[in-house]
Amino acid sequence: MKKTPKLLFLVALAVVATAAGAAEFADGTTDLPKPRFVSVKGGSAMMRSGPGERFPILWEYKRVGLPMEILKEYEIWRQVRDPDGTIGWMNKALLTGRRTGLVRDQQRLLYVAPDMKSRIAWRVAPNAVVNITLCEDIWCRVSKDGKSGYILRGQMWGTYTREKIEG
Repeated sequence: MKKTPKLLFLVALAVVATAAGAAEFADGTTDLPKPRFVSVKGGSAMMRSGPGERFPILWEYKRVGLPMEILKEYEIWRQVRDPDGTIGWMNKALLTGRRTGLVRDQQRLLYVAPDMKSRIAWRVAPNAVVNITLCEDIWCRVSKDGKSGYILRGQMWGTYTREKIEG
């Protein structure tokens, strides 16, 4: 079969490399793993009951950086789970690959090193959204408002057990 320039152009459009090195296909899906964590990109993100604007809005999220877990992909729509366990669909344009975590339950101590015997760096409020810069084993390095420190992975929502994150 002879490939014409038009056909080659269409093939090139079918797979586009994303910033993370993953492929994005013509239908809007990716080859990224599912499930995976992402975060809310902007100040207003609608979760719908199904993949498309014809489906009713379940929730409107107004927290930039709120972590979400992508469970499935359908074209430009992502089935997500929020930190409370609510599942719905969001347009991929409302999400970013930036890794964040939500501090669980109560105020938590952050340490200057991944060791509970190290000096306390600062305290973080419950339900605070923090930026994840590194996770290894049971510890994650996080930052917020110019402060950084180590938190036990189990004290926040937004990572998988033993998931390695290098930011």
